[in-house]
Amino acid sequence: MDNSQRDSTAVLTGRRVAVLAADGFEQAELDTPVAALKAAGADVAVLALRAGRIRGMHVHQSGELLRVDKTIATANAADYDALLVPGGYISPDLLRQSGPARLFLREVYALGKPIALMSQAPLLLVSCGLAGGRTLTSWPGVRDDIVNAGATWRNQAVVRDGNLLSSKGPQDTAALVQALLPFFAGESAVDADAGVDAERQSDPPREEPSEPADQSLRWLSAPSIGTMLSLALLGVGVVAANRGMRKKRAGERADERTEERADSAQPGTTSAADTAP
Repeated sequence: MDNSQRDSTAVLTGRRVAVLAADGFEQAELDTPVAALKAAGADVAVLALRAGRIRGMHVHQSGELLRVDKTIATANAADYDALLVPGGYISPDLLRQSGPARLFLREVYALGKPIALMSQAPLLLVSCGLAGGRTLTSWPGVRDDIVNAGATWRNQAVVRDGNLLSSKGPQDTAALVQALLPFFAGESAVDADAGVDAERQSDPPREEPSEPADQSLRWLSAPSIGTMLSLALLGVGVVAANRGMRKKRAGERADERTEERADSAQPGTTSAADTAP
């Protein structure tokens, strides 16, 4: 490997990146960028609302557990060189309701450090009162929240505006990662970026709901372990009940035959042969 290749793969060596997430983060929007950041030499720390582990989501399906490095309440914004906030239907909503999360983002923003916001994550910027006058993209479903907060919304895969980098959805993760490494490395934005827009007019909302590719059946999630155990126990109960009913019927028939034999064996009982002429 020559020096140019080595430098390109270690572009973030020595950089400390905070990843702000909560339960319900979009799995691909955390796993893929974090892997790229670590490959580029960055020291990555996952900050969450609570200690332990948090669970991701694959759009609408439950994802994997992720170990938390530090709680947001105990983190210091000055300890990090950049911030990444993955999206998801749940995580950004939990973060925007958290005072410590809002405070942490405001402190990173005030320090002028680069902040990357994916899918629904710009909602946290809205709740911090920092979206006004900025140009962003986001998951189209939260476009109106962004615009009503005073920002300009772009229907683009990735948008950069100064120290803010935003992406539209999980399908744009590769494009986000391509822009993320030079962004966190401190490279300046090019003239074509969103920050130099003159008119600052938002793109119109979509006419049809957004749906990531191949996700149309993800609403039909796999049953949980608890559900499967409940169904298994129900099945065992049904089988046991059927066996009990069969045994009960067999016992009743046996009792009937016993009574018939007892009746026929009583003294004075005549048979058809005794009454024949």
